[in-house]
Amino acid sequence: MSRHPERDAVLRLASPRPTRAAPGLLSGLAAAACTVALLACSAWLIVRASEQPPVLFLGMAVVGVRAFALGRAFFRYLERIFSHDAAFRSLETVRVHVFERLVPLAPAGLSRTSRGSVLSTMVSDIDDLQDHPLRVVQPLVTSLGVAVLSVVLVATISPGAAVTLALCLVGFVVVSAAVSSLVAASAERAIAPLRAGLVGAIVEHMRSLDVLIAYGTADRSLERLRGADRVLTRAVLRRAAGAAVATAGLSLFGGAAVALAIVVSTGDVSTGSLDGPGFAVVALVPLAVFEIMAAVPLALGAMRQVNAAADRVAEAAPAELPPHLPTDAGSRVPPGRSASPALELRGVAASWSDGRPGIRSVDLVVREGERVWIDGESGSGKTSLADVLVRFLDHSGEYRVRGVDARSLHPDTVRDVVGLVEQVPFLFDESIRQNLLFARPDATDDDLVSVLERVGLGEWFAERGGLDARVGERGGLVSGGQAGRIALARALLRDFPVVVLDEPTASVESDLADRLLRDLLAASDDRTVVIISHADVPPGVDVRRATMRDGALSLGPAGASA
Repeated sequence: MSRHPERDAVLRLASPRPTRAAPGLLSGLAAAACTVALLACSAWLIVRASEQPPVLFLGMAVVGVRAFALGRAFFRYLERIFSHDAAFRSLETVRVHVFERLVPLAPAGLSRTSRGSVLSTMVSDIDDLQDHPLRVVQPLVTSLGVAVLSVVLVATISPGAAVTLALCLVGFVVVSAAVSSLVAASAERAIAPLRAGLVGAIVEHMRSLDVLIAYGTADRSLERLRGADRVLTRAVLRRAAGAAVATAGLSLFGGAAVALAIVVSTGDVSTGSLDGPGFAVVALVPLAVFEIMAAVPLALGAMRQVNAAADRVAEAAPAELPPHLPTDAGSRVPPGRSASPALELRGVAASWSDGRPGIRSVDLVVREGERVWIDGESGSGKTSLADVLVRFLDHSGEYRVRGVDARSLHPDTVRDVVGLVEQVPFLFDESIRQNLLFARPDATDDDLVSVLERVGLGEWFAERGGLDARVGERGGLVSGGQAGRIALARALLRDFPVVVLDEPTASVESDLADRLLRDLLAASDDRTVVIISHADVPPGVDVRRATMRDGALSLGPAGASA
């Protein structure tokens, strides 16, 4: 059994089906065979022509040279078409498969993964997987097949030369692969993570460029980028050194194969058992064979790089969900309003697989239309509780949504009822209209204007030029309070019966926080609202208050107002 089952699963996914891969493999083998046959036929023709036989004795060889020359180009063209078509089709499958694996992980399963790492996985690492059929399987199959055929061809002319050719081929593969592995293996394994680190550093530098310039630290950040680039460059150069060693081995063993073939065949020529044209074929065929065998160490190097990429893809998008994430199963029929509480938690606990603090004991009943305020210090488990409520984080104990066990519902179904307005709302680098239509694509402009007015952004968006005004990358052109209001507008458009507001005033000045909270609650109409905040309850706000301490919830009596 393989020691890397997840890697093997990724590589199988990146490999074309046998029926789709076969035309490319056979075409590549035919092209390589034509290369060897062209040299053998040309050598025989030149030497035989020098003996000045009747021209009819050369006709078949002349036709053979032309046929093998055309065949080499023809089959090489077919090999490129078939093999690349198969690889690109498999690459499309891999991208979709990896994306489908990443979706259930977001956002809780990706919170400790850098954007650069995910970006590198989705782009560079998956692109590297196409090298598995193109630069690993294809060269190895072609080289092995041609080597066997060439040894058989030489054996029909001179068995001794065939033995020396076989020994030199084996020696070349073993020695050059071993030496290049010692020189380049560590570099090839390191290239993918180093490249991901460089991409991540570039992304972070560009994202925080305004802050870096404001505090005069942009040069230090650029130096960090240069340092990462230097390390990556050294790894690439070490890999190139391995390729240079393989090239040197090619010349050494190729020359040895020619020399040994000449030495072994000389006696056959002197005894008359081998003629001049046959001697030329035996002496020159090794040159063509080793030209093709040059792809073997490169294929082994590509294999190490592909394996590293497959490991990273398997790590970023595991086949099985981490234990702290809910399974992608359950009913897709959302529960309707009933006499049961909107949310009911009994002995609920949850933890993160990476050791972050979760929640250990939560008992909470939230009735339809009720407002609950949950406060607590940073690290007390408030955000973990929000993740449990929207099924980003799995739990133990009993959690019911409108009387239905949340575990019996698909996570997306729970999120059709319970909507989260996150602490740092994500805004697309698009217009206000597109950022709202994301929640309800069929909404009209009147619907969008109405919901913006309900969250207190009526005058603001009109002053900015209307619904077509852009908000900038990640909302860089709007304030924290405006971003929170846009996020609430999206939640209202989606018409969530239950809204969870996670730290809605975290990015707002203290003198505006109370006003923002009152506006958010007023805009929520009769919806059930759970507010998670480290701030105090604004005066005059009618909510039931609870406190998180060390993952446990202490709740005031139902109906008690702050």
